[in-house]
Amino acid sequence: MAQPLMPKATAVWLVENTALTFEQIAAFCGLHALEIKAIADGEVAVGMVGFDPIASGQLTKAEIERGERTPTARLCLQVQDLPQPVQRSKGPRYTPVTKRGDKPDAIAWLLKTHPELSDAQLSRLIGTTKPTIAAVRDRTHWNAQNIKPRNPVLSGLCTQRELDEALAQVRRHPVPVVEHDVEPETHDDD
Repeated sequence: MAQPLMPKATAVWLVENTALTFEQIAAFCGLHALEIKAIADGEVAVGMVGFDPIASGQLTKAEIERGERTPTARLCLQVQDLPQPVQRSKGPRYTPVTKRGDKPDAIAWLLKTHPELSDAQLSRLIGTTKPTIAAVRDRTHWNAQNIKPRNPVLSGLCTQRELDEALAQVRRHPVPVVEHDVEPETHDDD
């Protein structure tokens, strides 16, 4: 069930300004009835300013009056007609300058321990480009002699959860290994 914004401050306001029961306030705010009783007794939330749920559009005055008339009634959170914030899309992550030098090491580790990951998955995990991955794989990277395979999770370039999700995705949808057909050499003995 949806809870009001700032539940404890809302409970303080409801205790101070309404005749609702502790159980009604507790059910609406998602708190325990004993916590509401402690708020009323002045043991909890001392000095906390109450948050008016009517002014914020979470409750109506009619809903509070209905709850005061019927002690067994549950208060209903008002449905907001405001547009909900859109979750930001996952774009490129910022990598601190001090961690950027660890990317080739992480690529080498992933290529060594998880060769089943595609270049696109590697670039998403570490936040690098496909040419960099190819350069590390082919050992043509400008710093190839100093690359030492290191776990990207321990380096802080990705989380263990992200790595596990990428590996699970590979296991669910394995990419077929494409073997390059090589024409057999023919020797003409003339």
